[in-house]
Amino acid sequence: MGFFADFKKFLLKGDIVALATAVIIGGAFNKIVGSLVADVIMPIIGLFMGGQNVNNLFFTLDGSEHATLEAAKEANAAILTYGNFLQAIIDFIIIGFVIYLLLKGYEKTKKKEEAAPAAPKGPTQEELLIEIRDELKKKNM
Repeated sequence: MGFFADFKKFLLKGDIVALATAVIIGGAFNKIVGSLVADVIMPIIGLFMGGQNVNNLFFTLDGSEHATLEAAKEANAAILTYGNFLQAIIDFIIIGFVIYLLLKGYEKTKKKEEAAPAAPKGPTQEELLIEIRDELKKKNM
């Protein structure tokens, strides 16, 4: 088998297709959570922090004073933007919580599948043949 045939076989495995689907959905989900945090949660947190934009929270490492984050960046000051870090932590917590909920739901479905009783077994082929033989004996007597 050639390289491309092996590669095609690899790509068309069910696990690879499922993984690719999960990555695409995960990327879209990340955008939704990012928007939720940036556009809904962070403004509410900023409101409780005196009405400031949390993304603009920073301090300079060189001790210089700047009124805004943009001014500090413009001055090429060494800055630490802890507001962005706070937003990333909130993103992570929300995504982790949603994954936790999905996995709990998945575990429940697995437990139901395991707990489901097995289908009742019918007689084996040998038992059926013995039964037929016995019925034929009764008729011939």
